[in-house]
Amino acid sequence: MSRFSVILMTALLISGGWWAWQQFGAGALSSKPIRYVKIEGAFQYTSKDRLKEVLAPQMKQGYYQADMNAIHQAIKALPLVDKVDVKRVWPDAVHIKITEQKPVVRWGKSALLNKQGDLLVPDNIDEFKNLPLITGPDGQEKKLLEIMKGVYIVLKDKSMQLAEFHVNERRAWRIKLASGMEMQLGRKAPLENMQRFLKTMDLLGEEQLAQIASVDTRYPNGFAVTWKPEVTNIDWKAIVEKIKT
Repeated sequence: MSRFSVILMTALLISGGWWAWQQFGAGALSSKPIRYVKIEGAFQYTSKDRLKEVLAPQMKQGYYQADMNAIHQAIKALPLVDKVDVKRVWPDAVHIKITEQKPVVRWGKSALLNKQGDLLVPDNIDEFKNLPLITGPDGQEKKLLEIMKGVYIVLKDKSMQLAEFHVNERRAWRIKLASGMEMQLGRKAPLENMQRFLKTMDLLGEEQLAQIASVDTRYPNGFAVTWKPEVTNIDWKAIVEKIKT
């Protein structure tokens, strides 16, 4: 057999071997199923059913053909998911680690803010009714969150819990406490107006405070109090004298 014949036969054998792998080996590899999916992370807002839904298309592709980047992107796109790590683990598993966002307040009717003031949109805002509420002009999320933190601390020092913080288009402030009391603080020196009322509040006493429905602090030398409808027989003279002294 000539040298040329040997080289040609060798080339044909190599070519045939590669073809056989493509026809049989690759098909076997692509059909290797994913038997286990391990999901780690302390997450409470991302449901197992939603995860199954977004994972299903890639899980059907098999162990070798499943696109890890596509899985990563699909999970990352879910509401309140912050970070995702996806990796293929031999011989038949996929490991996924999820870190969720941590919302601290509600923003408007259907959104949330994390502690950095980033806007988050959950599937169901009703799950977050226990969080304080902020409303304000779009684009002011970060700024208003920082202001709210300051208001929250000032009120907490007085054993009062902030429930809602509203800023309208004219930049006027209005807050609501967990007790139900509302404060109109205005747009001119609103924080100073609130602190002025809080100083006077100490003189009113807990019993009178519990009877207040709202306070309007937008007066240069005082404030207006609206009492709850069921409140009767208020001793105004005693209250005034106590404030004066």
